[in-house]
Amino acid sequence: LRRNGRQVALADAAVKIAAAQDLLDLLATAVYAHDCSGLIVYKESLPEGFFDLKTRIAGEFLQKCSNYQMKFAVVGDFSAYTSKSLRDFIYECNRGRLVFFKPDVDSALEAMTAV
Repeated sequence: LRRNGRQVALADAAVKIAAAQDLLDLLATAVYAHDCSGLIVYKESLPEGFFDLKTRIAGEFLQKCSNYQMKFAVVGDFSAYTSKSLRDFIYECNRGRLVFFKPDVDSALEAMTAV
């Protein structure tokens, strides 16, 4: 996907990202094979533990994005998650410039390519 002169990869909805290494492989493919500055994944591609902050999976995944300066967006409906800490986490991510939780691909692309 391309917007504002930036290329962003969209992972297929069937892709499963079970571990940080899976995410790292996707990020590397997006950067080196497609010259992308970001990656959008569907919520369903992530392990359910990602949305339980106590597991630290989300932190581990987002650390990979930070280390490699890759923008990362998760798209889907997050309304079913009632954890205050998760809601705060999503809110803070959306205020930043690196990680986003958006309802659809278009809004994720907009956030990732804002100039």
